[in-house]
Amino acid sequence: MGFFGRVANVWKGFLALFVSDLETNNAEAVYESAIEERIKRHRDLKKAVSGIVYLRNKLQGELEEKQNALTDITKQLPVAIEEGEDEAALVLIQKKDELGVQIAEIQTELEKVSQQAEEAKSGLVSFQGEIEKLKREKHEMLAKKANAEARIQIQETLDGLSTEADIRALDNVREGINKLQAEADVGSELAEDDLDAKLEAIKEKTATASAKSQLEEMKKQMAAQKAAQDGKVEKTI
Repeated sequence: MGFFGRVANVWKGFLALFVSDLETNNAEAVYESAIEERIKRHRDLKKAVSGIVYLRNKLQGELEEKQNALTDITKQLPVAIEEGEDEAALVLIQKKDELGVQIAEIQTELEKVSQQAEEAKSGLVSFQGEIEKLKREKHEMLAKKANAEARIQIQETLDGLSTEADIRALDNVREGINKLQAEADVGSELAEDDLDAKLEAIKEKTATASAKSQLEEMKKQMAAQKAAQDGKVEKTI
């Protein structure tokens, strides 16, 4: 197979899939079209059956007519013989034989046509039954289609709620909490790096050192004063 032949087969495959999906999505229209087509064929078949029935009835009428004529000739023949009407009797005998042959032929043809008529009527009834069956199938299959579509929609909704929506919600919560934590950390870091805070700490340390220095100086002065007083006492003694 050549290149173009393979390409044609590929396109045929795509087209078949496309048509299949299109038919599935328009199932009701496809069923209606099939039912309408069968109804049309049923009408055509009914016309054909009516033609066969008409022929059967016509043959039946001809047979009865021939049989009645034969009955009349059968009654007339003895009378002609008794009255010595030989020529009339011969004519009646010839008609009798002809009618016998015609009746036999008509009976043979009538049996065939009657059988065809019965088969055609049976087929017509069966075909009508197929149409009714297809109508019931249409309702059943459309109900199944609607049920399946509803189940798929519900499942997709449940899947969306149980996975995508929940995961998005949790991710949003986690992200929000992390942002709040980051804001808190930034505030703490900025507080540690604040210049005013550093100056205040240095001021506190300086004040503490000055107080300690003054305390030491006061201790030295008090010690010197005590030592001086102790010296005066010794001299007096």
